[in-house]
Amino acid sequence: MSIELRKDCTYALLAPTSMGVRITPVNSQPVHLSDTFFMQATSAESNVASVSSFLGLRVKVLTTFVKGSPIARFIKDNLASRHIDYEGPEVEQGGPWGRRHQINVADSGFGARGPRVYNDRAGEVGRTLNVKDFDLDRIFGREGVQIVHMSGLIGALSPQTGEFCLEIARAAKKFGTRISFDLNYRASFWKNREKELREIFTEIASLADILVGNEEDFQLCLGIAGPEAGGKGLAAKINDFKTMIGRAKERFPNATVFATTLREVVSANTHLWGAIMSAGGEWHVIEPREIGVLDRIGGGDGFVGGMLYAILRGWEPEKWVQFGWATGALVVTLYTDYAQPADEAQIWTIWSGNARVQR
Repeated sequence: MSIELRKDCTYALLAPTSMGVRITPVNSQPVHLSDTFFMQATSAESNVASVSSFLGLRVKVLTTFVKGSPIARFIKDNLASRHIDYEGPEVEQGGPWGRRHQINVADSGFGARGPRVYNDRAGEVGRTLNVKDFDLDRIFGREGVQIVHMSGLIGALSPQTGEFCLEIARAAKKFGTRISFDLNYRASFWKNREKELREIFTEIASLADILVGNEEDFQLCLGIAGPEAGGKGLAAKINDFKTMIGRAKERFPNATVFATTLREVVSANTHLWGAIMSAGGEWHVIEPREIGVLDRIGGGDGFVGGMLYAILRGWEPEKWVQFGWATGALVVTLYTDYAQPADEAQIWTIWSGNARVQR
């Protein structure tokens, strides 16, 4: 199976996103005990895009910035360092109680102490993302995009961003761009908005070519019935996911790829990491293998980013899930929550289990 992609496009991958910053204590310490933090620019969608940008494909994010903000400047400089183009309006801060970029405060955990993440999204400028600020005919028509990747995090930020993502999906479909949709259910985003968001997510999913999510994502975002009784153990989890995806395929026949990661946590620094993907009716399963973890945040985005890169390269489906698995395994060894692969060979050595020195 292959996914036919548009030719002669300016961008291989495009993602709408809300950029913010993540601050993490140094030396794997808890937040409440720390006075020194590492700050990075972040968003789930730009983390996905980084795999392709570091490996030489042209990538762009659609976002919005706080005008005159030093944090906005920090984010722009970071995106440039990742070789990611960006486009979006500058929004006035509106005083001390106005707009700002979201802040993610993260304790990476260590050993038996699990990670803790605190999201401070009050006044988030990304909630103002508006389709009127972007020329979608230019972006998808004249410039051209091979794959647009969207996340349920952006779709659920506000009524405005939900409409923004929906219009992007419609424009992508109109111009022959393939659509990747990571459902990313968040209960706090959906509170008292279930009917509104279910309708938006269902239409986006009906247009999507690639759907990513775990059992909860498919059940709560799209109303897909789960297994009769959730099984225990790896084999049961895989069978339950296959059953649910069979139902999803009936509801969303346009999608040809369905995928999710498999993770078992031994400790904060040791995980069993796997993945499962259905492509064109064929199942590809990577049973969980032990990996070392410095910081688990971003592993799932790394998986999606690696899978999309492999699709963009035109490889066979078996390599899509393998490259995604290995890219996710790379991310969790880094201080940043996005992959910065040196080259394809580095990813394939991770897949092969070869951690020997390369000279």
